[in-house]
Amino acid sequence: MNITVFCSAYSLDARYTAPAAEFARLLGEAGHTLVWGGSHAGLMGLLADGVKEAGGRLVGISVELLAHKTYEGADELVMTADLAERKAQLLARADAVVVLVGGLGTLDEVTEVLELKKHALHDKPVVVLDTEGFYAGLRTQLERMDQEGFLPRSLAELITFAATPAEAFARLDRAS
Repeated sequence: MNITVFCSAYSLDARYTAPAAEFARLLGEAGHTLVWGGSHAGLMGLLADGVKEAGGRLVGISVELLAHKTYEGADELVMTADLAERKAQLLARADAVVVLVGGLGTLDEVTEVLELKKHALHDKPVVVLDTEGFYAGLRTQLERMDQEGFLPRSLAELITFAATPAEAFARLDRAS
């Protein structure tokens, strides 16, 4: 399975890196392909290293403005002209999407993927690894949107949340 992962390109505290490393190990050991932003920096680099060390394949989708941060050991590296094309490629290459902790870029990516899924432009599973309750606010907002009729599909059809790397991986296995 090609699993696109959205996450931070910044170096983070161990409470965030340890679960990401565990998810990377599970992904690689299962023989899946990581499709990610193609960066060697921060959590992105840690994820790629972990997948590669565990025997998985790496497909990086980067963008010209970040070419200086590309991961050297990717099995395939695609360079896009802009961030919009990068997001489109990340989704096009995915059989499933996993969201790890991240900043504005990650939030932008996951909301676009959900918007496209809402309109039935894809039906790929989207799983959020909610490490340390990082996405509790997003979850609360999405639940409110669902409860108050802002979503044409139920929230459970659009996205699932997992507390641990093993739970996130199990949700992917059930979806495939």
